Amino acid sequence: MSKPSLLRRLFSGFWRALTWLRLALSNILFLVLLVVIYLLYFSGEQKPVPERAALLLNLNGTLVDEKSPAQPLQALFGQAAPGSREVLLRDVVDAINYARTDPAITSLVMELDFMVSSGISKHLEIAEALDAFKASGKPVMAMGDYFSQDQYLLASQSDEVILHPMGAVPLEGFASYRNHFREALEKLSVSMHVFKAGEHKSMAEPFLRNDMSEQEKEITERWLEDLWGRYTGLVEERRQLPAGAVNAYINNYAELLAAIDGDSAGLALEQGLVDRLMSRRDANEYLAGVVGATDDQGFYEAVMFERYVARKRPSSLTRMSGERIAVVTAVGNIMPGEQPPGVIGADTLSRLLRQTADAEGVRAIVLRVNSGGGSVMASERIRQAVAEVREQGMPVVVSMGSVAASGGYYIAAEADEIWATPATLTGSIGVFVAFPTFEQLLDRVGVHTDGVGTTELAGSLRLDRPLNPQLARSLENTVEFTYRNFVELVAEGRGMSVEQVREVAEGRVWSAADAQRVGLVDELGSLRQAIAAAATLAGLEEYKVDYVHQPLSPRDLLLQQLLSRAGIESLFPVNSNVQQLIQPLSRAAQALLELNDPGYLYMRCLSCSAVP
Repeated sequence: MSKPSLLRRLFSGFWRALTWLRLALSNILFLVLLVVIYLLYFSGEQKPVPERAALLLNLNGTLVDEKSPAQPLQALFGQAAPGSREVLLRDVVDAINYARTDPAITSLVMELDFMVSSGISKHLEIAEALDAFKASGKPVMAMGDYFSQDQYLLASQSDEVILHPMGAVPLEGFASYRNHFREALEKLSVSMHVFKAGEHKSMAEPFLRNDMSEQEKEITERWLEDLWGRYTGLVEERRQLPAGAVNAYINNYAELLAAIDGDSAGLALEQGLVDRLMSRRDANEYLAGVVGATDDQGFYEAVMFERYVARKRPSSLTRMSGERIAVVTAVGNIMPGEQPPGVIGADTLSRLLRQTADAEGVRAIVLRVNSGGGSVMASERIRQAVAEVREQGMPVVVSMGSVAASGGYYIAAEADEIWATPATLTGSIGVFVAFPTFEQLLDRVGVHTDGVGTTELAGSLRLDRPLNPQLARSLENTVEFTYRNFVELVAEGRGMSVEQVREVAEGRVWSAADAQRVGLVDELGSLRQAIAAAATLAGLEEYKVDYVHQPLSPRDLLLQQLLSRAGIESLFPVNSNVQQLIQPLSRAAQALLELNDPGYLYMRCLSCSAVP
């Protein structure tokens, strides 16, 4: 037998060394993971709640109805910025409710410097819990260096607002602005083909116009004014300001600021938006007196809400028994197939609804919808699942979050009752197809497309060819059929005539109050009230509430528990206002990635992405 060559022996030795190194690194990482798990779960007992402490609402991130899956590096090393961190609305509300009757919790303090965004509808849910907390006789305080518009709405619900002497309250109002691409597409020689049903389906406007149409401005201004009126009404009521005070503060800000020599914090105090101007040190001493206790480092004693609610809430491993109302969450863009939390997957949500309906003890389902729509086929799959649950005799009540429009309304239309928060946007009953072709652009650079096909439609979906007239007629008919089906389903589900639905459809976006007036919504109220309505339909006086989530894989469950138990915060904090500046770009990129309906048909409200 011949001896292997030197080159072969070198490669063989290198490969064995690489294999050994790979195995060694895998074993080291596994041991590190075991150590982390031990430290988090078995290295001593959790620190007990002090005898006197404040519940600390440090809402670092974005308030959501459902969290997206945890990422491995986040679990080990923390998140990159507050903008990527999610705060579960239910955790906030439950923590406040638990603290209301806890004798160890003497007060509630909100530190909101890194709260990125939330939305009025979620504020209303939290405000309801804060009102009950204050009714128990415990004070609510808010402290911050600088309050953005979202942050200030929540801070204004407190008994006292403390602002840093170098801070500000820069309110600006609500707006809906979008880029329009008609001229740019013409200059780039890109042909944009849009087929829509619904006169007000404004999704097409950015591709067909250079500005917002007067009709769309009128519609958008109406729901913006409704939402802004709720914002200013909440602030003025809680701050005991005269009607119109917030608008006067914003519209005359430059003159008011000049009159006080540029002191923005002093202006906020003068206008009654805040109660005290204090440095962090002075604020800490003041809050220590309110709370009635300090920790070992001299800071006011506080318990962070996420750890507090994790301690108070029954374990998720405990199987809930007895008669109960199940809450199923549908948050995000509606897409085909299986999707992770934060996206509504047709297969995922349909299966979850059916499994929940079959679960022992479940007497009614509340479907919490927060979606601007998405794929037509995926929306139809979910609607069918809702219809099947109701055919079994189980009541289904929809609770709308910030947005339940287009496909989001489609999956809600057949529920027994539809509840919306007073700040919900809904409607947008319409359908569209939109895609570009680049034949003119390619011609300009000398690229020509030619060939043969076996039928009139062969090769007609290529983006480097002009739109086939037969395909165009087919798409028009398909869009009209889908829209007609949408209208008929709404009419049947809402007990309205087709003509009545057509009058309020046409892709028009409605505020919650207007939607209730025209029959698209039954009642205005919180998730808690929607749950109570479901219990009434089920004939229950005593019941439990079961928040149902799609089952996590062992890996995702471990990562979620690691993040929750460790209480990991951001390694590189980024100011929430920077996050707000880049949100439109990230949203636009995400919207393009989510356009994956197999038939290229969408029920989507893109203007709803501007919902505050």
